[in-house]
Amino acid sequence: MIYMDNAATTLRKPPEVIEAVVNALQSFGNAGRGAHEASLDASRIMFDAREKLSDLFGAGNPKQIAFTMNSTASLNIAIKGLLEPGDHVVTTVLEHNSVLRPLYEMEARGVELTIINSDSKGNIRYEDVKEAIRSNTKAIICTGASNLTGNIVDLMKVGQIAADEQVLLIVDASQLAGVFPIDVEKMHIDVLCFTGHKGLLGPQGTGGIYVREGLDIKPLMSGGSGVQTYSRSHPPEMPARLEAGTLNGHGIAGLAAALTYLEKIGSDNIRRQEQKLMRQFYQGVRDISGIKVYGDFTTLKRCPIVTLNIGDYDSSEVSDQLLTDYHISTRPGAHCAPLMHKALGTVEQGAVRFSFSHYNTEAEITAAVEAVRCLAAE
Repeated sequence: MIYMDNAATTLRKPPEVIEAVVNALQSFGNAGRGAHEASLDASRIMFDAREKLSDLFGAGNPKQIAFTMNSTASLNIAIKGLLEPGDHVVTTVLEHNSVLRPLYEMEARGVELTIINSDSKGNIRYEDVKEAIRSNTKAIICTGASNLTGNIVDLMKVGQIAADEQVLLIVDASQLAGVFPIDVEKMHIDVLCFTGHKGLLGPQGTGGIYVREGLDIKPLMSGGSGVQTYSRSHPPEMPARLEAGTLNGHGIAGLAAALTYLEKIGSDNIRRQEQKLMRQFYQGVRDISGIKVYGDFTTLKRCPIVTLNIGDYDSSEVSDQLLTDYHISTRPGAHCAPLMHKALGTVEQGAVRFSFSHYNTEAEITAAVEAVRCLAAE
């Protein structure tokens, strides 16, 4: 199988990630729940992962990183823990349902919502973001990159708007983390939500949330923390404030190993290879008769994603044929990005998304281009 669905989850993980998970399954106790070696080993690995994430994101204090299951969990914590009835929020049509659905819930509770539109290539105008700010605006909530088009959002520009207007910036880094540099201080990011199983190359069921020091988020859950047992309320200090119950220590061990791999290989090197493969595929399919490609390809500063349609064919049928006839795995349909599909006019048809990893090869790209060419000729 030629796997080209890495924006959903990276299939191939570094061998050291698999080894770390296996070792953790054989040796980990419950972090923070004992003074014996099994518990302390788990605590050490988790703190190592916090330090690596803090370094990766320019966060400064590792304690400001709390672990969650994924970006969706992190975004729910941020959105429901910061917003109150009467607050106003600015977001965009680029967003995944992990942003939109919690916001719609909060809208039903009295939060006001403004959604910034995009142009025909899926780009937003930053002037529109600034103009949408009101006196009661609490936050700008946006993705770092569209999971449908691969277009990058300029977080430096959005962060400067947030800083100038004295509103919070909450970022969904699902497609960005591990692929592009993120510096939460320079970008004025107050809350960063990320998942471990995509560009960070870690196991599923891992992720986290960075919270700027001094910003208090109401916990989504409370319960066991391993500390302050006799208090009737959950501990107020980070990271325990946002970490109720036993964490996915085995998965976090794998994430720590993945972060070490990224340091060793270099995220910049990985990104360059993925963008090279993306460009090869895009240049191979863009001029095929009947092919429509979505997104802005005037710049290489974009995620390694190419999303397309073949004529009027349903995207699911195309994706099925790619799998059954050519053994190529892609993602069809709506990609949990309903407003972006509305903006692109692909609600009924959906679209076929090819998303690349540095583990893909040029030969695989050539095979995928030829498969699209053959399907378009039918």
